[in-house]
Amino acid sequence: MPHFTSSTQAAPRRQGAKIRRRSSHLFTVAAAVATTGLLAGCGAGPLSVLDPAGPGAAGIAQVWWVMFWFSAAVVIGMTGLALYATLRDPERRLAVAPRSLLIGGGLVFPVVVLSALLIYGVRAGHSLLPLPTAAAVFSVDVTAHQWWWEVSYPDAAGGMRHAANEIHIPAGRPVDIRVRSSDVIHGFWIPRLGGKIDAIPGRVNTIRVEADKPGVYQGQCAEFCGLGHAHMKLLVQAHDEAGLQGKLAGLSTAPLSSPPNDGSNKATP
Repeated sequence: MPHFTSSTQAAPRRQGAKIRRRSSHLFTVAAAVATTGLLAGCGAGPLSVLDPAGPGAAGIAQVWWVMFWFSAAVVIGMTGLALYATLRDPERRLAVAPRSLLIGGGLVFPVVVLSALLIYGVRAGHSLLPLPTAAAVFSVDVTAHQWWWEVSYPDAAGGMRHAANEIHIPAGRPVDIRVRSSDVIHGFWIPRLGGKIDAIPGRVNTIRVEADKPGVYQGQCAEFCGLGHAHMKLLVQAHDEAGLQGKLAGLSTAPLSSPPNDGSNKATP
């Protein structure tokens, strides 16, 4: 027997489809507005991880972008599935066994994606380790205090040169920075040159950084260390070889017990 749909039955269906289309459009507009707002805060700055100035930082930035696009693909895929489940006529949806969804979406997919990201991240982090290299490595000792940085360099005569809140390094050469703390845990971080490493009392941690070219790069304590934490900044100046030697020759040979008060070592770009 033929089945006929009355106009009174078809009208609610058309109205429901119209509401779903309108909701989909509103969702698209809201997502576009939210994305625009998020992207507005992604400009390059002195502490931007996405504006690398050395090979170690470039590896970290690449990991960030890979993770971003993986995450974006997952969000787009999940949003598409949610819209499909919401807007598709239940009688016309693709039938998938719950067991297949559980194994594929809850086990296989996360294991494959997270394993790939882990391998990629380990390779990028390898460049930050103080491993033997053919190039001559420049070494710097940094001691964190509340709330300033003491920087020490070995000189040709076997002594030490000292500065506060400024690190001078050669451009184009690997630099091993040996980090320690005299009081509490601090976070040594120069975003455009490398990753973050903790400064821990009674322990020396070493991180390798490198600047592609001469310039000034800003650093910051990245671990809350007390009321003066926000002001615990430092500058890294990369020089050519002649400029570096001239700068080091002018540093103090006496150890520092506190930062100078004359503003000569104030870490402000």
